[in-house]
Amino acid sequence: MIALLLVLPLAGLDMRVEFRWHDRPVTLPATDLVTPAGETISLTRVDLLLDQPRLTLGSGREISASGWHAYIHGEKPDVLRFPSLPEEPVSELVLHLGPSADINEADPNRHPAGHPLNPIRNGLHWDPQQGYIFLAVEGRLAAGDTAFAYHYGNSRNRLPLRFEGPIRHDGHYLLVFHLDRLFPAPFRIADRTSTHSRDGDPLVDHFRSTIPGAFELEASGASMPAPGAPGSAPQSLVGTPQPFTLPANFPIPALPTDYPLTRERVKLGEKMFFDPALSASGEVSCASCHDPERGFSDPARVSKGHEGQSTTRHSMTLLNLAWKSGEPFRWDGTAPTLRDQILLPLADPREMASDLKELPSKLADVSDYPQRFEQAFGDAEITTERLAIAIEQYLLTLTSFDSKFDRVMKGEAEFSEAEKRGFELFMTENDPRLGLRGADCFHCHSGAFFTNFRFHNNGLPPADDDLGLEHATGRETDRYRFSTPSLRNIAITGPYMHDGRFATLEQVIGFYSDGLHRSPTLDPNIAKHPGKGLGLDRDDKAALVAFLKTLTDPTLAGDRDE
Repeated sequence: MIALLLVLPLAGLDMRVEFRWHDRPVTLPATDLVTPAGETISLTRVDLLLDQPRLTLGSGREISASGWHAYIHGEKPDVLRFPSLPEEPVSELVLHLGPSADINEADPNRHPAGHPLNPIRNGLHWDPQQGYIFLAVEGRLAAGDTAFAYHYGNSRNRLPLRFEGPIRHDGHYLLVFHLDRLFPAPFRIADRTSTHSRDGDPLVDHFRSTIPGAFELEASGASMPAPGAPGSAPQSLVGTPQPFTLPANFPIPALPTDYPLTRERVKLGEKMFFDPALSASGEVSCASCHDPERGFSDPARVSKGHEGQSTTRHSMTLLNLAWKSGEPFRWDGTAPTLRDQILLPLADPREMASDLKELPSKLADVSDYPQRFEQAFGDAEITTERLAIAIEQYLLTLTSFDSKFDRVMKGEAEFSEAEKRGFELFMTENDPRLGLRGADCFHCHSGAFFTNFRFHNNGLPPADDDLGLEHATGRETDRYRFSTPSLRNIAITGPYMHDGRFATLEQVIGFYSDGLHRSPTLDPNIAKHPGKGLGLDRDDKAALVAFLKTLTDPTLAGDRDE
């Protein structure tokens, strides 16, 4: 059973959202689903936005909750709660698929961290077209290499979902989404694999007619789980608040609330980041594999750590991590949080090889660490938790938003013809049936950070036994899925991919054009491309490289304060 608890603005009324296929509950990712037309498919993604309930009470009075929004992620449950309203039965409930036009067409970055419409939280804001995706359904057909990616949106396509009562505020209800009803026979997915709700696309009319009938409201005897614990209260207010600056085109990040950013903790974290004393040999620091002049990445294919040992993966950039919330860290997702990620390389015998039990006492005997910990935390005690918190705070301040691309977006510079062409290719869907021949990069490398911070199988031929996200989840459906890196500063953070197999951007683009490896977990937005890839010509490849180079921030390298 999935997924999101919706507590509508009525006293005692609660509601679950449950996905079903042929009247059976399904959990994503789901495999071996048979459509009404007889196709066997898997579903890898179902995300949607619900908005603005309107309730007609038994007395005939209508109440509209204009500030209510819900993001439903098929894999991750969530909880929303609202103020109570009069205890009257409801004769009709109307929900809307998608936000109203005034919200859909406004700046998405105004929504606070954690808000259902914050684009970092939902990953549903459309870059090439204004507004949000209201419903994203993605998956693959079991036969052949066919994948599908249905993205339904645009303000004109907003839909009301009507449910007749009586609905009582002292009951429990299921909002059931019958996914199979999106594809009534004789509809065949193999014949229509993609829509982005453009004018003239017949799939828009198809989904506009099938979506309302796919939702039902059912009474349920099951009570809802108790509300989750409130957010962590601040543990330490010691020190001077650290300013955090972000440009207008960046979403609001979810910064730590248990240990708010302070100058003292940031400076302590910076000192430790560059200090080889944190390693067993005293020769390797965090900066050894994350060079500021290389976008806090490593020019080596894979980094070398303790006693010259090679690690297994390329060092990913550490810039703009303040916005990576809700998704695990490391290429394979084996670090649930940034603090976990900080401790893992410290203890890894191939990286810094430190004994985490002994490291605090070692630092207590080094230089001015006790004094710095006292300034940062209120007393001189050194612990691995405090060490991770301090380094985390330093990393959260590593931001990058002053590239040529940013200046062009502000009207302070202009793209060359090649850069402009590359940007168009980057942001354009590849759908030859609709006359669209783009590079289709934006699905995974979207938004202000040129990443959705999620995990994808991008079609790399597998290397050895590196299974990607499957290492963390144990699910075969996550095989060969790796974290999507930001493309900001990509020209200086090579080599590329999780194992550094490509030395140049030209090689990367050549791979997407002509070198895809197809496997059962290949991302649907890539699998729907023909053959071995996009088949870009030489000029288009060069234009993409030219555009990617505009994402470099020249202000990265600089003197550090000790």
